[in-house]
Amino acid sequence: MKKLFEKHETIACIGLIIIYVAVSSVGLNLWGTTDYRLAIVNTIFSVLVLAFVIGLKRVSFYGLRKPEHAGKCLYFIPLALFIALQFRGGITIENTPAEIICHVIVMLNVGFLEEMIFRGFLFRMMEKTNVKSAIIVSALTFGMGHIVNLLNGEDLIPTLMQVLYATAIGYLLVIIFCKTKSLVPCIIMHGVFNASSIVGGANDWSIYLVTAIYVIIGFGYAFYIQRCIHHKS
Repeated sequence: MKKLFEKHETIACIGLIIIYVAVSSVGLNLWGTTDYRLAIVNTIFSVLVLAFVIGLKRVSFYGLRKPEHAGKCLYFIPLALFIALQFRGGITIENTPAEIICHVIVMLNVGFLEEMIFRGFLFRMMEKTNVKSAIIVSALTFGMGHIVNLLNGEDLIPTLMQVLYATAIGYLLVIIFCKTKSLVPCIIMHGVFNASSIVGGANDWSIYLVTAIYVIIGFGYAFYIQRCIHHKS
């Protein structure tokens, strides 16, 4: 299986992205994030991806390992700023406990799957040729992937703002992976960030202001990590 995957790695990565986007979009349109059926589908998807990585004997290679240079990365505490901003309008609980649990399960799986796909498979495949190009493509692909939210009924401007700040966050996360060799901090931050949205309260902050803050934190922290950790990836 490993030799077959390595021979067709590009096709496999593109195919995985297409399958993930298709399954995610269909699931969201049919059920939404608070439905148990999407929670089950996403969990099965995560288990299959994990089993695939284990079968390839690339668990550590794809970042499922302890981070290096955690101290130089300030133990990833700045990542908590993204999560804290989810509660800028306080806490509002409008869903049942069952719906909240399903949403959390879905989003934790999304965090795992998107990190494995965009930072793990895609970045690792491209870095063999050029690390800088791999970083840029990984960040842009992750950001542009959110344009699919238009198909899920989201408005144009909020979606474009999401694409912008998702690109900044994607750049930060791929830098973390590149420098620490670990996806664990990225998976945790991504999953918790998405999961916390269900209890984030309404607020009067401008979407442009929120986007600007995300972009500043994302690129600022990424540049800090790049400056502090100079080892060759």
